[in-house]
Amino acid sequence: MESELISMVTQAASDQVFAVWFLIGAALVFFMQAGFAMVETGFTRAKNAGNIIMKNLMDFCIGTVMFIFLGFALMMSEDYLFGFIGVPNLNIFSDFGGFIAENASSFVFNLVFCATAATIVSGAMAERTKFLAYCIYSGVISLVVYPIEAGWIWNSQGWLVNLGFHDFAGSAAIHTVGGTAALIGAAILGPRIGKYKRDKDGKVVKVNAIPGHAITIGALGCFILWFGWYGFNGAAATSIPELGSIFLTTTIAPAVATVTCMIYTWIKNGKPDVSMCLNASLAGLVGITAGCDALDALGSLIVGVVSGILVVVVVETLDLKLHIDDPVGAVGVHFANGIWGTIAVGLLANPDAPAGLRGLFYTGDFTLIGVQLLGILSIVAWTTVTMIITFFVIKKTVGLRASQDEEITGLDITEHGLPSSYADFAMVPHDNYGTDIAPVVVSGDVPVSEAVTVQKMPTFSEERTGNNKFTKIEIICKERMLEALKTSLMDIGITGMTVSHVMGCGVQKGKPEYYRGVELEPSLLPKIQIDIVVAKVPVRQVIETAKKVLYTGHIGDGKIFVYDVENVVKVRTGEEGYDALQDVE
Repeated sequence: MESELISMVTQAASDQVFAVWFLIGAALVFFMQAGFAMVETGFTRAKNAGNIIMKNLMDFCIGTVMFIFLGFALMMSEDYLFGFIGVPNLNIFSDFGGFIAENASSFVFNLVFCATAATIVSGAMAERTKFLAYCIYSGVISLVVYPIEAGWIWNSQGWLVNLGFHDFAGSAAIHTVGGTAALIGAAILGPRIGKYKRDKDGKVVKVNAIPGHAITIGALGCFILWFGWYGFNGAAATSIPELGSIFLTTTIAPAVATVTCMIYTWIKNGKPDVSMCLNASLAGLVGITAGCDALDALGSLIVGVVSGILVVVVVETLDLKLHIDDPVGAVGVHFANGIWGTIAVGLLANPDAPAGLRGLFYTGDFTLIGVQLLGILSIVAWTTVTMIITFFVIKKTVGLRASQDEEITGLDITEHGLPSSYADFAMVPHDNYGTDIAPVVVSGDVPVSEAVTVQKMPTFSEERTGNNKFTKIEIICKERMLEALKTSLMDIGITGMTVSHVMGCGVQKGKPEYYRGVELEPSLLPKIQIDIVVAKVPVRQVIETAKKVLYTGHIGDGKIFVYDVENVVKVRTGEEGYDALQDVE
């Protein structure tokens, strides 16, 4: 009797612990919104960063409203019709106490999952979608698209779950749905301006790479998503062994996918592709999501290998062959690997894993793989039909795509009145906002406060009648040669120079590089430009000194340009001509 009581108390305590963990997992999934926002922002251009942040904020907020009024009831209502759809009852308003007792944890958890499905679409349609159109289709996904198909899988009365379909955390219910909507949306919307160069017949003759503005932000988003994925996959675990197994598979698959992608792109392009490896990490996570409780270490490794190659193949096929513009790789990550992860359960589920499913490769039983295929086809079909209707209605009413001028200018300013998401980095003068600091007006003689007393300030006409000649020498060279060149020029008496970072190429058109499998065009290399104006130091001496320092005999040593200069004026003292170039005595 005592042992039974201890067992009951222990079980009750365990249930409470995992109930708390379930809500912690929901919080981790919510934090993934920040990850999605960072990935999409980093992989796109700075002029749209504010728009993207706003979209990722609003898809959760709009989704919450949709889920409260209809979405949750369609998904999890106890009055479930024909295993297909729930009957709305609005108990959250009419019987709040009863709703909390029965559904509070489930509501929050499914809500954050719903927001994930909606935000996936944003990346594929980034930089050219009207904000109003985004709000509408994001709301539709949260209102009906996700809740209905997710109910088939996770409501105990759903027709797919009763057939034995297994999607523990959402490879099909979330990622395939979001990826399918992303593919349809990107295809209907069309590519960004300048992405594809077409001939007069409309045939694509060249694919242009449009690099994201901040790969660092994209990487931060990737790590946030990976961290949140432990809650995404593990929140529904009900025992320590099951949770440990899920954490293990959720670590192995993305790690292996990333290594595989690194090796694959290294061999293919000659260098490992940073952005594709970030995508591969997410692809591995998507691939393991359905079977995180059903696969063993070997199965997770296989999922990772396939995901690491599949994401590259799909991203490049969409871009280079099908000419569907997906700036962040959402289709390759979520659609392709959502389908692969769902199928992988039917192939690789180990009967000894916590889920105890009978995968084909372990048992020779085709039952599970058949159900998985039926389920994924049904989910893709449902999403395809509903999203085509949604996008078509939006296109014919409020409009789906931003105008050409809006897209070129950037959606930050045109949609939100935001001049830049990086205001302090914008190349614009700063406003003092009405401070009392007034400019100093200098007239007549140089003020006593100046460090140098000028006895005479030659005028332009006076200077040109003399024997002095001013010459500007512009030197363009490799970045690594700057210090050596600067030292050598100072040694011959050069006292001032202007140094700039520039991009350029010669007749060789630079060295070809690739971004996400697409050659960057134009191929410009980073260079240093040094501008010098001389009068006393002989021009030929400057040229010979620069040649001696920069010469290696290889292409890319640099160029030297020589120009006549009309006059030189030193602002602080008012000196002109020869005197303006001399040192302070």
